[in-house]
Amino acid sequence: MSFEERDVRVGDLEGVVMLPAGPARAGLVLSDGSGPAAKDAWQVVPAWLAERGVATLRHDQPRQPAGDLWRRADEALTALAVLRREAAVERAGVIGYSQGGWAALAAAVTAPDRVGFVVTVSGPAVTPAEQERVRMERAMRAAGLPPETIEAGLRWADERAARLLAGEVPEAVLRAQKAQRSEPWHPHVAGGPYATAEDLGFVARNAAFDPADLLPFLPCPILAIFGGADELVPVERSVEVLGQRLSGRHRGRNGLVVVPGAGHMPPPESFLPLLGEFIDLMSA
Repeated sequence: MSFEERDVRVGDLEGVVMLPAGPARAGLVLSDGSGPAAKDAWQVVPAWLAERGVATLRHDQPRQPAGDLWRRADEALTALAVLRREAAVERAGVIGYSQGGWAALAAAVTAPDRVGFVVTVSGPAVTPAEQERVRMERAMRAAGLPPETIEAGLRWADERAARLLAGEVPEAVLRAQKAQRSEPWHPHVAGGPYATAEDLGFVARNAAFDPADLLPFLPCPILAIFGGADELVPVERSVEVLGQRLSGRHRGRNGLVVVPGAGHMPPPESFLPLLGEFIDLMSA
């Protein structure tokens, strides 16, 4: 079966719309996780959906420190408008991978009349600080650091988060962090997204973001997919939060799946049939 692909713009970002051979019955914007990601990172997902009459739009990932999760939500809404125009489809939603799951939730709550449904893949239902604390603790344990060293690293992670949330300038927090560079926990707690003042500024702008606050106001059904062996996301806690905080208005239409043995990026074949069933329900 042949599909049509069109290059599009989503604000300043390059994107691609994939259209099914016939009229599209639904549409889906693909929102990536954190870090550098290109519009082709979704592998077989767009073609699989196109075979089932679903149009998709995927786009390049913005450079994170320039904005925050709410800006990513705005990008998802802009992408939805482009997709609806290009595919001539009304029923459309957002699928967000990892951090993109937070953006998908924020987009739906921000514009309830524009997001028909939400899908999250490894999207934490906890705050960025809680998710990162779990990730850092697991990384230190995997590196064989002793319990007292892990505790010291987590104390700094908690202090850093509190200082940024209180409004302390990132440069000052970074200086305090660099003063501890000889600590054995430092590479696991102070690297990556915490290594520069620009990175810490991004963290500060998202410090108050809590998906649990959004879930009761989610205006559309959600399908949440997790990998059972995900080392980056507190899966059990996320499942608990979803059960506690989702309202009952879409009971019977929401979906929750934990793929046994899967990591942070579950293999597409493990969740695509479930995604297809969910979209069938949404487009009925």
